[in-house]
Amino acid sequence: MKSLIRHFPKQGITINLLLLVTLGIFIIGVTSPLLTLIKFSFIENTVSLLSTIKQFYADKEWFLFIVITLFSLCIPTIKIANLLLILNVDYSRGSMLDKSLQIIETLGKWSMLDVFVVALLLVSVKLGALAKIEVHFGLYAFASAVLLTMALSYWIHQLSLQRLKLLKIISTNH
Repeated sequence: MKSLIRHFPKQGITINLLLLVTLGIFIIGVTSPLLTLIKFSFIENTVSLLSTIKQFYADKEWFLFIVITLFSLCIPTIKIANLLLILNVDYSRGSMLDKSLQIIETLGKWSMLDVFVVALLLVSVKLGALAKIEVHFGLYAFASAVLLTMALSYWIHQLSLQRLKLLKIISTNH
């Protein structure tokens, strides 16, 4: 079966470009500072997602290390790579790529878990009377990458459904 980009070339090119932009924004979001915590008006601690993961590893906080690494680094990266493959590689119904698209759609709701964790961190710190939070660009970049990935995943899923309808119409006419 032909790839989605061969069925829908204009949309496919647009989605490919947006996926590459999303990957760039994701890398910026992971490596850039997310926030600065200011305690007692003079103690500052600026963190990025990557530095937080490294700190969890150094502190041997294995549960937090695994959860944040899995949901904030691994799954989004795998999701973007799979979406690029699903869009550009020929695959048939029931193949590994077809199943991965279904899994991506099913797990799509979990994509916001990482943003939710950061939001909880912000809220919990803001509740402290002796601390102040400054939000940085990295948080917005990371959240944007997650939202773009969700939107592009939905778009690719819809194209996949349209392709199936077209193939059914073609097969019934022959």
